[in-house]
Amino acid sequence: MNNTATVQKKKTAVGPRLGTFKKHFLRDWQLYLLILLPMAWLIIWKYVPMYGVQIAFRDYKVKLGILGSPWVGIKHFRRFMTNPKFWQYLGNTLAISLYSLAMFPLPILLALIINTITREKFKRTVQTISYLPHFISLVIMVAILQKAFSPINGIYGAICKILDIPISNRYDVWGSAAAFRHLYVWSNVWQNIGWNTIIYLASLSSVSNELHEAATIDGASRWKRVLNIDLPCITGTLGIMLILRCGHIMTVGYEKALLMQNTMNAETSEIVSTYVYKQGLQKSDFSYGTAISLFDSVCNMILLLTVNWISKKASEGDISLF
Repeated sequence: MNNTATVQKKKTAVGPRLGTFKKHFLRDWQLYLLILLPMAWLIIWKYVPMYGVQIAFRDYKVKLGILGSPWVGIKHFRRFMTNPKFWQYLGNTLAISLYSLAMFPLPILLALIINTITREKFKRTVQTISYLPHFISLVIMVAILQKAFSPINGIYGAICKILDIPISNRYDVWGSAAAFRHLYVWSNVWQNIGWNTIIYLASLSSVSNELHEAATIDGASRWKRVLNIDLPCITGTLGIMLILRCGHIMTVGYEKALLMQNTMNAETSEIVSTYVYKQGLQKSDFSYGTAISLFDSVCNMILLLTVNWISKKASEGDISLF
């Protein structure tokens, strides 16, 4: 009897939910149609490929296929973690990611500066100029860096020539392991800082002008209005963007690092993603490469959930970040 009553309750609970969904669907069918293509893209490119994750636990052979390849468990994970250079690859990846994370406030600062500009024509000009580097391809970007920091010609070479520094005494920036991270991170900042301000400028545009007018009447300076009005109004956006950024700490794209890599800076430029590329694609060790990528993704998921939990607790007042 109790089981029958439970089933009945579930049926009566599901019925109104389906009715409510049908009502909302008929009312807003255009919106559901609008998200159909993005949902299809997400399913096809993000969820369907998860079927191939099992390659990480198999000794994958192309002839045998995924299901036909022998199961080896965590063999490839153990192989990666016992690699003599495991900590070097992991350390290089974290160093670049944390360095990039430290640059997180720069787009916010630029957005606040642009938001204070009152002359619309000048404001649009600044935005356009700051957006333009985002559309430069990585190959062109790396070529620009290589040319600019060449010790013989380019900007760096020209400065050394003006200072009358002999070629033999010029510091090879492009071939320096110590300079690699600075080049990588600051070129990323230059390329993406303008583009990353878009979401913050959108949030700032929703701040009520009445708040600024009232603060101005009370004698608040522009700096105080930024600190007490603008920043508090976009804290929600800042929190979400920071959480998402922390969820990619272990992910550093291999393309740019591989293009900038050479034998002289390999000590700091060899990261997890470039190692995956070399092992998985160049050497066709698909199982090993998949295992490393899965390890990377699991670490990112743990970091994302941890930061999200901390953010939730902080917003509820259960813990204090300061």
